[in-house]
Amino acid sequence: MHGNGGKPLLAQSPAGPFLAGLHHLRKKVSRQVSSFSASLRRIGASLIQWVDSDYTLESPESIRAQPDGVNLVRCLPFVILHLGCLGVIWVGWSWFAVWAAVFLYVVRMFAVTGIFHRYFSHKTYSTSRFGQFLLAVWTGTTVQRGPLWWAYHHRHHHQHSDQEEDAHSPHVHGFLWSHIGWITSKRNFPTDYSKVKDLAKYPELVWLNRFDIVVPVLFALSLFGLGAFLESAAPQLGTSAWQLVVWGFFISTTALFHGTASINSFTHLWGKRRFHTTDDSRNSFILAIITLGEGWHNNHHRYQSSTRNGFYWWEIDPTYYGLKFLSWTGFIWGLKPVPQSIYEEAARNAHQDTIRRMSLSSVQDEINTLKRVVPTAAAIAMATVNSPEVAAQMQKKDGPAIHKPVNELAEQPPATSPDAPSKQD
Repeated sequence: MHGNGGKPLLAQSPAGPFLAGLHHLRKKVSRQVSSFSASLRRIGASLIQWVDSDYTLESPESIRAQPDGVNLVRCLPFVILHLGCLGVIWVGWSWFAVWAAVFLYVVRMFAVTGIFHRYFSHKTYSTSRFGQFLLAVWTGTTVQRGPLWWAYHHRHHHQHSDQEEDAHSPHVHGFLWSHIGWITSKRNFPTDYSKVKDLAKYPELVWLNRFDIVVPVLFALSLFGLGAFLESAAPQLGTSAWQLVVWGFFISTTALFHGTASINSFTHLWGKRRFHTTDDSRNSFILAIITLGEGWHNNHHRYQSSTRNGFYWWEIDPTYYGLKFLSWTGFIWGLKPVPQSIYEEAARNAHQDTIRRMSLSSVQDEINTLKRVVPTAAAIAMATVNSPEVAAQMQKKDGPAIHKPVNELAEQPPATSPDAPSKQD
């Protein structure tokens, strides 16, 4: 209703301003409540994803299209994992617990390098469907998400290595982001099943990938149970339930994560390059020891389909040795070798690098020789010019010594020494 002049009656009444303000406040509160509810839903979805990694309020495509950024909820698992290592303050240590941590590091690093990487990501060997399921369960103990998520991101890395689309390139995003930051980004959480269709056709693998928390929880509980059993059955070992959890799960898993992450960060910055790949992948003996052979990263980026990353006998590759042993048992088969053409390319590159180094060294040797010879020659020349004999030769009878151009001196006959005998004599 409108009063005189076409103005609303609410504005003309004495209570009009109050009611208008109340209406504005109600709309503002409604917007804040809606925003708060949306935030709670997003946090709730992130928490649910700890159990069901495929659960999301948005489409995976829209999530992957978002800009990079640290998601605080996704950081919590890493915070908990690292804080769990501090439990050693209360549980102490025993040789059994320490060696259990070392053993579990090696066994699970093999799962990362030999199964996540060389099987699910690159299919460098074959196994049965049941064997594939057992391998997938084994990788679950590493606490590095599911096999399809791991394979999808690694294949994407090779497709865009050290380019803008590479999720963990230290050259594009920096060292810390390539080491750990990229995993905390919301856009990198979903699995793009369209990129791993060869694996997504197996429901058991999809289930393990979707509920990727199941195996890590069972693994931690088994360590707790083993520690409790040994505490009563073998007290001389000096271990306990919580001690095995701290050492076997938290400490060993934290070391395992950083060892794996070093391949993303360090091996694109540190080491030598045998092959001239389009990225900056490098070979590192030290990282090969830490990661059971994954340090030969430049080799791998040149030829991804080989079961071995250490192309030569002196390039230590424990993962390949383990896979070779499993092939003898019949559990896996069809290990793919390095083609002869790759070895020939490596030989050519080595020959060219040797020539280049020798050329550079020969030039440097000549420069070093000149640096030594020139000052010595200059000193000899100065000493010769300043000698009394030369000064006497260059002196007029009626004046002081003069300096003539070199060409004039060369045209003059040699001076006769006062003591030299004459022709007449």
